Amino acid sequence: MLKHKDHFHGSDLEQIERVYGIKKEDIISFSANVNPLGISPNMRKTLSERLDAITSYPDREYTSLRRCIAEYVHSDPENIIVGNGSTELISLFIQIEHPKKAMILGPTYSEYEREIFLGGGATHYYPLKEKDDFCLNLTDFMEHLNESIDLLVICNPNNPTSSSITRSQMRQILDTCKQYDIFVMVDETYVEFAEDMDEITSIPLTHYYNNIIILRGTAKFFAAPGLRLGYAVTGNRDLVKSINTRKNPWTINSLAVIAGELMFSDETYMKQTKELISQERAKIYRQMKDSSDFKPYPPSANFLLVKILREDMTSQDFFDRAIRKGLMIRDCSTFPFLDQKFIRFCFMMPEDNERLLQCLLR
Repeated sequence: MLKHKDHFHGSDLEQIERVYGIKKEDIISFSANVNPLGISPNMRKTLSERLDAITSYPDREYTSLRRCIAEYVHSDPENIIVGNGSTELISLFIQIEHPKKAMILGPTYSEYEREIFLGGGATHYYPLKEKDDFCLNLTDFMEHLNESIDLLVICNPNNPTSSSITRSQMRQILDTCKQYDIFVMVDETYVEFAEDMDEITSIPLTHYYNNIIILRGTAKFFAAPGLRLGYAVTGNRDLVKSINTRKNPWTINSLAVIAGELMFSDETYMKQTKELISQERAKIYRQMKDSSDFKPYPPSANFLLVKILREDMTSQDFFDRAIRKGLMIRDCSTFPFLDQKFIRFCFMMPEDNERLLQCLLR
């Protein structure tokens, strides 16, 4: 298991407050990758009017919620599993599959490796290469798949690189994995932010392949990390049954059910989010690309990975510079295969993005 250094997560505002003496209310987190619009006005109003829902248990099968999600992702309700955030579903899936050897595309989110390690499995990383702008070299990657691997983990778009794999590429990966009896877990936490989401999401492939499970949540795109509502999509009904059998009942509370049934049909909010992120992503990528101090990598998600080209500055230096102005970015030296020359930040409201650019590009 790779050793991950201590770092400030996007939710560690109390720790930042203690270390830097800055009130957490005064910090703009460019590290959490959460939709800057916050929760939708419709959801805010509806939840406040339906607080009495907590006096009753939710439907144990979450039938209505799964139907709403299925309509949103164009799948069958029987292919949907809901959980207490995608983290719970990752854990349940790993416990059931119990992989002995897993391959992970990295650098990426450390929770995958942690869960595999806790389950007694070993992990092997296939590194996305800087010379390829951290985009997957499909031909080389396929040569590394073999019968010794029983699980492949892909974050798509990937965190922290913001690179993505197309559905046509994923189909080739699934075909090869089928030959070697490899199951594929795809984390699509950030796919809804992507400009070409329809070309990236692998959910349509669940209608044809039974060796794939796709995980999504509501923390990032719907700005509801505290809601703890996640879901998985798979066409493997045996896997659905196994996860539901092992899963504790009522892991999703009544208010989260109400919110979920509303948010997946809030087309106005989704459209506003996509337009905002698209505009800010293009603008910020262009400005960073024009700077001789940085190299940004082409982003698909709502955040940007940047390499620091200045010899006299490190990721920690830029983190310190930004946080002292109440702007929290991510020092990426804690990710496998990245060092003290990489930072990541998400796209916030235009005026906040301008403040961060002025801080970094001065």
